[in-house]
Amino acid sequence: MGDDSGVEIGRGERAFDHAAVAGAWRFLAGPDDVLDLMDGGGGGGVVAAVQDAGATFLAPLYHELTAVVCLSGTARSHIGIMAREFKLPCVVGASFPGGLPADGSAVTVDCSGPGSSGVVRAAAPPTSAA
Repeated sequence: MGDDSGVEIGRGERAFDHAAVAGAWRFLAGPDDVLDLMDGGGGGGVVAAVQDAGATFLAPLYHELTAVVCLSGTARSHIGIMAREFKLPCVVGASFPGGLPADGSAVTVDCSGPGSSGVVRAAAPPTSAA
């Protein structure tokens, strides 16, 4: 059963079934970004976003990340296989019609529910008090 909180901003194929998790979006373009994240205290609470499904540079962080979102690949890609091994929620082949979230944005990655889709949601906008 999926998490309906927040506004859907992206969708792709999930690597495996996993309950929804929330974290801070962080786009990692390569090894230098991983090193910067490690120098800043690690990947705890981070939803790592990467371009390439063969992103082996994530290896030092898999055990700390909250989730992974990849803009290419399939569930059978290297990143999907690694995510399953680490039981790390993962959406591959993700598209974001409105553009990628800004680094630090609160997002939810939901790999539950019917079908094979994984969904990325932005935090629900605050409701105004009447």
